[in-house]
Amino acid sequence: MAEKTRNDDLDTRRDRIVEAALAHVPFDGWSWKALQSGAADAGYDGTAAKRAFPGGLAEAADHFALWSDRRMLAALAEMDLDAMRVRERIHACVKTRLLINTPYKEALRRLLSFLSLPQNARLTARMTWRTCSEMWYAAGDTSTDWNHYSKRGLLASVYTSTILYWLADTGDGAGDFPDTWGFLDRRIDDVLKTFGLPRRLKERFAGLPRPFAAPRRRAG
Repeated sequence: MAEKTRNDDLDTRRDRIVEAALAHVPFDGWSWKALQSGAADAGYDGTAAKRAFPGGLAEAADHFALWSDRRMLAALAEMDLDAMRVRERIHACVKTRLLINTPYKEALRRLLSFLSLPQNARLTARMTWRTCSEMWYAAGDTSTDWNHYSKRGLLASVYTSTILYWLADTGDGAGDFPDTWGFLDRRIDDVLKTFGLPRRLKERFAGLPRPFAAPRRRAG
């Protein structure tokens, strides 16, 4: 039986409601019905969901992303990322983010339908950027110049395309998704080539004559 009140702090209450609601989202969509059912399952009263998320369903979606980020970072903390190359760290970050949500794959599919609505475009972009930033920090990135932004922008394209591939991937029957991880590897390779292009071009052109450069004036 649901308790009338619980003395949890707000973040704990939100975590419990969102987690319990994920069992209902495949059937009810990302909706108040799913969140209210989740609140009841978690032992809260009928108004708990709307009190926990006064900003509406978008606020609940944003909290799901934060909750997922926290679980991803906890899982990454158990890995020896320092022993990996940067591309391996990024692969581990994206793979971990997907694996922790594998039990909620159908719920995530319905959530993405909600996030694809035009009014949620800004929220979706902010959530994606934040997750990709957390991945880069976990991978050891400390850049503060334009690399900070370009790395996250490029990773966002890898991350979002891999999510879509993963959602269509039925797996290997043992709960793993080798096809998705192969796709992820290829996307990272593509991005690394793109990211290294400006530096390679600069190196190539550095030794070439500059026909359009202004002639140097002679002294005297």
